Amino acid sequence: MNIYVGNLNYRVKEGDLEQVMANYGAVSSVKIIKDRETGKSKGFAFVEMDNDEEAAQAMKELNGSEFMGRQMVIKEARPRN
Repeated sequence: MNIYVGNLNYRVKEGDLEQVMANYGAVSSVKIIKDRETGKSKGFAFVEMDNDEEAAQAMKELNGSEFMGRQMVIKEARPRN
C-alpha cells in the first residue's frame, strides 16, 4: 500500500520517517518530496508498505499524531493520473 504522509516538519529525514512506520510493519520505501530548485523538503512524503493490514494500522494510529512538533496527516495515497 502506498501511504501519503503530510504536514511533516521540514527537518524530517527519510530514515526518521522509516523508523516511525517500521513500528507497524515492513517498509519497502520512503520518499520525502523535495523542491526541485532548492532541494528542501516540501513537508510531505510517500511510504510504501507491503502488508495492507499493517499499513492500515499505521494510518489509523499515526494520523493526527505529533512527530517532531507537527501533527501528521496520514492517508492512503491516490494513484497518479
